[in-house]
Amino acid sequence: MKKLLLLAVISAFLVFTGCTNQPKEEAKPEPAAKAETGKEVKAAFIYVGPVGDAGWTYAHDMGRKVMADLPFVTETNYIESVPEGAESTRLITSLAQKGYNLIFTTSFGYMDPTLEVANKFPEVTFMHCSGYKTAENMGTYFGRMYEPRYLAGVVAGKMTKSNIIGYVAAFPIPEVIRGINAFTLGARSVNPEAVVKVVWTQTWFDPAKESDAAEAVLDVGADVITMHQDTPAPLQAAEKRGALAIGYNSVMSEQVPGAWLTAPVWNWEAVYTKIAEEVHNGTWEPSQIWWGMEEGLVDIAPLSDLVPEDVKAVVNEKKAQIMSGELKVFAGELKDNKGNIAVAAGTEMSDGEMLGMNFFVEGVQGDTGN
Repeated sequence: MKKLLLLAVISAFLVFTGCTNQPKEEAKPEPAAKAETGKEVKAAFIYVGPVGDAGWTYAHDMGRKVMADLPFVTETNYIESVPEGAESTRLITSLAQKGYNLIFTTSFGYMDPTLEVANKFPEVTFMHCSGYKTAENMGTYFGRMYEPRYLAGVVAGKMTKSNIIGYVAAFPIPEVIRGINAFTLGARSVNPEAVVKVVWTQTWFDPAKESDAAEAVLDVGADVITMHQDTPAPLQAAEKRGALAIGYNSVMSEQVPGAWLTAPVWNWEAVYTKIAEEVHNGTWEPSQIWWGMEEGLVDIAPLSDLVPEDVKAVVNEKKAQIMSGELKVFAGELKDNKGNIAVAAGTEMSDGEMLGMNFFVEGVQGDTGN
């Protein structure tokens, strides 16, 4: 009893002091009756930001909580705010050593560290988010976020009055570039005069930098702000200036009630429950999951009351077209922002080409660095 009390005190102290590299274990009470067959799952997560970021990590953790309710998942654990690099290798290793048999690493920069640890623990199943490397005991998972990004662009294209839309973006990697392009294509499908101005922050989580980046595009006339960041800071900067806001990752309407339009959002529980079930059933195999709106991994959040009904109708129509396959986001003819044909008429980009995207489409004002 004393040991339990001591552990409770220590845990409370760690939470109070904001210690970010401590595992957050959540063991469940013993069920009335254990499953007769199948493997018990102990799952752990490595997060790049804090669970309270209201964005990327928050959305992952919502998915973890749903997966934790599965009857065969006996324990879940997460470590938040883990730097991408040597520190992540050490912490992933520590989770494997502690007996977690399913480990999720939730940022692109964890790819090589995850592979390194996976090679040392062949009995553990590893899943890496947004990467492309696999092993016998390591798969990847991500979503076709470009689908709801396109729809969010439609909203922005309809709602802008200045025809200048600001996009605060983290790093010029294919994942982010693909989202910017899809958003721009959506905006210009309903408003050919719209332009999207991109500002890079070179960070996933830095509210001050994100806010400053938003201010920069607001200063040149943007009246709608969106972002590929992990906090609502760019949206809050927009609200303060009387601009409109389109979020990312999760519904952030409480953070910007006066400016909120919508957001492309993640429903990570769709993939987390599937993977846990496969590990439990012994059917898991390494694969590269890339699901879209049809599978429920990604979606567009409900449009706010600031969005007129006619705009909502257009978004709903285009969403149905994407889900039916009638509308292909990256189908040609598409030009890059230098006037070159990037996708020929009558063709569409393959998954491989989309995953390696390194150019901006016409209508984007910014530099990919490529």
